[in-house]
Amino acid sequence: MAGFTLDRRALLAGAGALFAAAPIAVAAGKPVAERRFMLSGPGGREISVSEWKPRGRTKALLLFSHGAASSPRYYEALFAPWLDAGFHILAPLHVDSTEHPRIKDFPGLASWKARIEDIRALSAHVGDRRWIAAGHSYGGLVALTMGGAAAIPPEGMSGPLSDAKTRAVVAFSPPAPIPVLCTAEGYGKLAVPALVQTGTRDIVPGITGTDSEGWRGHLIPYEAAAPGGDRYGLVLEGVDHYFGGAICRYDLPGPKQIERLADAGRISALFVDAHGRGDVAAAKRLNALVTDSLPRRLLHK
Repeated sequence: MAGFTLDRRALLAGAGALFAAAPIAVAAGKPVAERRFMLSGPGGREISVSEWKPRGRTKALLLFSHGAASSPRYYEALFAPWLDAGFHILAPLHVDSTEHPRIKDFPGLASWKARIEDIRALSAHVGDRRWIAAGHSYGGLVALTMGGAAAIPPEGMSGPLSDAKTRAVVAFSPPAPIPVLCTAEGYGKLAVPALVQTGTRDIVPGITGTDSEGWRGHLIPYEAAAPGGDRYGLVLEGVDHYFGGAICRYDLPGPKQIERLADAGRISALFVDAHGRGDVAAAKRLNALVTDSLPRRLLHK
């Protein structure tokens, strides 16, 4: 599976599939009130940032990148366990979101450069604080890139794409290798601990293979990474790209895969404690969950 790649035509087909059905509903109940503020990006471009703070003491800072066409507010079911764990979440609204006022100005791959600029602006905003890069789908690629994956630099962008303040990466359903975005070799340059999640129904035409094993494309960032750096692969049985509409796509008919999403939230929070905060006890609890058996297959190298 490590040789799986997609060409430009497949990428565009996949992006079209992701963009085709925008979220059309809001979550029923928010874990903590969302606050929004603006940052200034290159050329004065406004970057809207959503913020969620835990009710108690902040233990870690997560910078989250949403999926293509989506919005930070469609991930609150995922954010809830992170907030309960004491994590502070900052998430920009990327230009490819259907809620972004300038979406038409950034067609196709033009959003790639803007996404990197968004995270750079957010990183500058938090100053010297170290943080966890997290993301879903397209945002999973952004998170892995912040952690050292050698993605293809966007046209017109200079300097390293990674950020030295990234302590660890949490990537939900990152894309399989796509030549114009990141190759398997590029994923292999990951330089920090990482948790890469997918599910046995996580098949996105144009982004993964379409046979029953297509979901394995999302695991290639884990497979390509060098061993010995606390890299984890999480496979959840029966889980699709959107947890049945529990995240990112609230318009889907479901049923929502709530139990498996709870597993993902619990295990990712434990990973952040272990490798984003250096909690030795959390690392032991996380490693005790390693198994090759479903419904919660946790791989470690």
